[in-house]
Amino acid sequence: MRAQSRIHFQDELADLERNALGGLDMVTSTLERTLEALKHQDIELASFVIADDDRIDGRYLEVHQGILSLLALQAPVATDLRTIAALLHVIKHVERMGDQCVNIAKLLPLSGHEPPAHDQMLSMIEQMGRQAVSQVTQSKQAFSRRDPELARDLVRQDEVINRLNRDVFRYALQIGDDADTREWAMHMLLVARALERIGDNAVDIGEQTAFVVTGLFREFTDASHPELTPP
Repeated sequence: MRAQSRIHFQDELADLERNALGGLDMVTSTLERTLEALKHQDIELASFVIADDDRIDGRYLEVHQGILSLLALQAPVATDLRTIAALLHVIKHVERMGDQCVNIAKLLPLSGHEPPAHDQMLSMIEQMGRQAVSQVTQSKQAFSRRDPELARDLVRQDEVINRLNRDVFRYALQIGDDADTREWAMHMLLVARALERIGDNAVDIGEQTAFVVTGLFREFTDASHPELTPP
């Protein structure tokens, strides 16, 4: 009877992991739609992104409640407990990344249908978006494969998006004195910040991957003590 209960527990945990990682697929699709809306100043598509966030929120609640229910049924062993703890973090990051897409989508109507856009800044934003999509995809692969090296590689990828974010900031400072153009540039700064945060969330999922594999939690980077950051 105990063995059967254990098998049932493992099956339920595997289903929860599939649902949590499926949430990352939802984020990828939402982010791609968000970038498309931004590229074409498609306010209708932006409105769809905002409304569709309920699906990601629903996935968060489904996985979160599922984990709590599973814990009520059986006390997990150490390895399972690490997976459960990591999945709680993963699904929270899924929900946060969905919120960042909504934040971007809400900025589009503020800029208007024909904003004074600059191609160079839009190009940098587009590069950031592609990089964010890549990081979200890789974070899912790393977790599902339990691959700490692939997870750690997210730090290298994240530096790309961080550099682009700094470039966007510098460009915004030099964009000119026209009030409408500067307002649009400030909106793009907020877009860049949201994309940068999505990249950070992907790195956080990578850290959870390493935790599941090793049983030790260590941040891949430490902004407070960069000299202590492991190679």
